[in-house]
This record gives sequence, C-alpha cells and structure tokens, in this order.
Amino acid sequence: MTTSTIFRVRSSRLLAGACLFAAALSLQSCTTSSSTDNIKTGSIPTGLSKPVTEMNATELSAAANRIGDAYAKNPNDKNAGLNYANLLRMTGKNDQALAVMQQVVIRHPNDTEALAAYGKAQAAAGQLDAALETISRAERPDLPDWRLKSAQGAILDQLGRSTEARMRYREALDLKPNDPSVLSNLGMSYVLTKDLKSAETYLRQAAAQPGADSSVRQNLALVVGLQGRYPEAEKIARQELSPTQADANVKYLRSMMSQQPTWAALKSQG
Repeated sequence: MTTSTIFRVRSSRLLAGACLFAAALSLQSCTTSSSTDNIKTGSIPTGLSKPVTEMNATELSAAANRIGDAYAKNPNDKNAGLNYANLLRMTGKNDQALAVMQQVVIRHPNDTEALAAYGKAQAAAGQLDAALETISRAERPDLPDWRLKSAQGAILDQLGRSTEARMRYREALDLKPNDPSVLSNLGMSYVLTKDLKSAETYLRQAAAQPGADSSVRQNLALVVGLQGRYPEAEKIARQELSPTQADANVKYLRSMMSQQPTWAALKSQG
C-alpha cells in the first residue's frame, strides 16, 4: 500500500482527494503511493498502448479485461493475479479484486508480496481490521519492509489511529529515507487531523523527491487548496497531466472547496 499515497483517482476525481491510500492501499501506502504500485510491467500482456496511469476509465476497463483473460488462462501466475486485482481496484471493483486476491493467496499462502496485496484488497473493500492482520502476517522481523510499514500506516489512518499510523510511516522512512510515497502518506495523515501546515510540509518534501509522481503533487494541491490558496492549488494540480485530466482534477478540487463542511466531505471519502 505506497505506498503511495493512499488518495486515488476515481474517474474524474482529484487524484489526491478520492480516498485514503498509501502508499500505500494505498497501498504503497493513500499510499502513493499510487494504485499501480503492484503492476508488473513485464507481466502485462503486450498491446497496451500506454501506461495505466495515463488511461481513462474505458481504457482501464479494457486493460483489466485483457489482463483478466491472461490470469484466467494461468491462475497460478502470481504476477498476473496481482496485476488483475490492482486494475480491478482502479476501476472500482473492490469486491472482485478481493476475490482474485483470495485465490492468489490460496495458491501462494506464504508469499509476502501476495499477502501484502491481499491486505490492500481487504482494505479497499472496507475490511480494515482484517487487512491490518494480513499485512502483519506478511511482515518478517528479519527482513523489515518499508512498503508494509507504510501500508499499515494507511490502514491505521483509516481506522482513526493517527498516532500509530505516523509511527509506522516513520519506521518506513527509517528503512527508505525520503521515499515520496511514504512522505505523501504521512502528509495526508495530518490532513485527516486538520493539521494542514504539517501536511503541507511533508507533502512539499515528498513532491521535491526525484521519484515523486503526479499523485503526490495532487495531494499537495488538495492541501494547498484546503488552506484557501486556490490559484496556487490549481497550478500544482495542472502539472504533468493532460489537459483533460487537469481540468477534471481542478473541477474536483473546486467542488471540494465549496462543500460544507469540507472536513466531513473529505473524511466521508476515506
């Protein structure tokens, strides 16, 4: 769950504002991390014309169908299962993604990566306590994994346990210093407790990292907008996106700013 940050794009919604996760369901961590953190490029069938991060809803659905066909032909292919489940989540089919990951884990019960992805699927389906348990099962004390730490943080944030969540993010940063998805998740954790100054500090750190993707900057745009600096927020939201994506994100940002109360609206989408 990068872990990425754990706020996801849902059709025309702002990348940063749709829901919490990570990094992490995030979870690279409302990771960052982005929704594609487990997409294995080499296992995606040839013929996809562009990266999934640049696809619209129709293209994502078609990609999910294509990868689903590959998985159906070889259900023992762990990577195909992971890719299929991630794309299903990106198209809002969380229950179906969970079902796929249940089968992957049955076939690979001791695989850390499969367990982590299963936890992400559980969290996306709203099974937060179960997701936290699954992620904990995936951990190995002898080989601590920053992605799992960030994923735990994203789940704990959704459970309202912000202090524990931030401990996990900082443990992740000890293992992976300055990771943008973890910093973004940490920043969004402060959004949920209305500490926008701290949130902006961490999100600016995240956005300054070489590996930061557009989802990190969209999270930053959301936080800047929530502080009333709308022109600056729109400028950030338009970076590195196509005009269509940028217009959709800015439209969503404006709608977020006009909702009363904004905080209730934000948390209801977590």
